[in-house]
Amino acid sequence: MISVQNHLLQLSGSKWLCLFLLVMGLGACSPKVQPPAQVVKTETEKKPEVTKVQPKPAAVPTPAKTSIVSLILPFALNNLSTGYTNAGLKQANMAVDFYQGFKMGLDSLTAFGYNFELHVFDSQGQASQGHALAYNSQIRVSDLIVGPVFPDDMKALASVLTSSRNPIVSPLSPAPPSAINNQNLITVIPPLQYHALAAAKYATAKIKAKRIFILNSGFTADKEYAVLFKRAVDSLTKKTVQLTELTVSKGDLSTLVPRLSANSQNVFVVPSTNQQFLMVTLQALDDLSTTYPVTLFGHPNWEKLTFLKAEQLQRLKTHITSSDRVNYKAASTVNFLRNYRKIYKTEPSEYSIKGFDESLYFGKLLANDSSVGMKADLEKTGFAGIHNNFSFVRLPGLGWVNTSIYVLTYANFELKKAE
Repeated sequence: MISVQNHLLQLSGSKWLCLFLLVMGLGACSPKVQPPAQVVKTETEKKPEVTKVQPKPAAVPTPAKTSIVSLILPFALNNLSTGYTNAGLKQANMAVDFYQGFKMGLDSLTAFGYNFELHVFDSQGQASQGHALAYNSQIRVSDLIVGPVFPDDMKALASVLTSSRNPIVSPLSPAPPSAINNQNLITVIPPLQYHALAAAKYATAKIKAKRIFILNSGFTADKEYAVLFKRAVDSLTKKTVQLTELTVSKGDLSTLVPRLSANSQNVFVVPSTNQQFLMVTLQALDDLSTTYPVTLFGHPNWEKLTFLKAEQLQRLKTHITSSDRVNYKAASTVNFLRNYRKIYKTEPSEYSIKGFDESLYFGKLLANDSSVGMKADLEKTGFAGIHNNFSFVRLPGLGWVNTSIYVLTYANFELKKAE
């Protein structure tokens, strides 16, 4: 059974808010089977004389424990009276979608006899509210805390909840655990350094690159990935792979030509997401690829950049890392989509699917909690979800972080898992 406690204000207005009130107000409980009514015997009935056999006492089943889960999301219901901005409405929709997927996952687990008590709180998307919620008595006694979503809100809450009792899940942010600095933190979305590590592993182990060219834009925002990638290559190869960096201006790659190989793959890394820079630089690489073999590694955010051309990226043998991949042909995905549409009368977003995956994983860990605690099972228990895979490692003093990353490449003008 799931018991859902509503800590939210009354809602009015748009369709999704009405839906949210309905969902939040109702707990999904499994039906209770009533015992059959007993027949009252009249005084005229004759009781047959039988030898009484003392029955053995029936074994009383041990009731499944109830796991308490606190879910903290940025509904920002404080904006109901003044109205939402476009950004605020987007955050609220994200919160509703994640909640619906998360609750659906817990509901699925109740079919196996697991019990959950789910409490839902509004972080308002504000660090001050995250800090205040850290003192809430219901949150403090929870077996699992999921949220807040944003790094500043999470940092405010985690700075108070330092007890070893409370596992705290960061459900949607790829912020590095060092930015939160809590020994109980569980970071679900792999931070950027694990994308750089996965790309470095593939470039050095699969492609066996001996020299890698890093093409920088000169913008400060692009430097983080380049630094992480270089660090990963040096660590993996003990600095046996030569790294050459070049700040590219107007697509001029002429200084690199004498160093290129005509017979083996020339591996390039472009850590930028700047549209103007990418349009010019990728065209320069495309021109270069007519003479020299080129393999390109891009920033993980390239998957979201609509201005990039799939046919060009395919010619450049482009690789992109990702922690998210949905196989819409898989039976589990088809079943989830059908059930979600049936329950909520709408299409699930990526946040709905993430919420579902995370509730299945952490809910089952809670239900099968070992004597040494759920956190002890994190590193031993992997998970292949619809949207994310989980493979956690422990970082001393910083909790656990998911390191599962896909390397994708273009085939038939779409991204597919690289072999």
